Amino acid sequence: MEVALAAISGRWATLVVRDLMHGPKSFSALRAGLPSLSAKVLTERLESLVAQGLVSCHRSPGFPVRTTYSLTAAGLLLRPLLVQLYRTGEALLAERG
Repeated sequence: MEVALAAISGRWATLVVRDLMHGPKSFSALRAGLPSLSAKVLTERLESLVAQGLVSCHRSPGFPVRTTYSLTAAGLLLRPLLVQLYRTGEALLAERG
């Protein structure tokens, strides 16, 4: 359990992974989907997720260079955890309600 939670620890990490669950995205697409997230923090989160083997980074040749991020097989394993975290959050909000 600790390994899974550590994988998505850090502010914004769950939202970055959530957005990548829908398929590969460019840095600018991720940034547009998370407008409150600074470019610096997004870069840090992506670097951390890549280092953990949860996200892959593909840079296409040419100018301008296009960078696409996608979940690895290990990253896709987080889907059930994120779904359950969402459901639990909704239930907690309903309880407070």
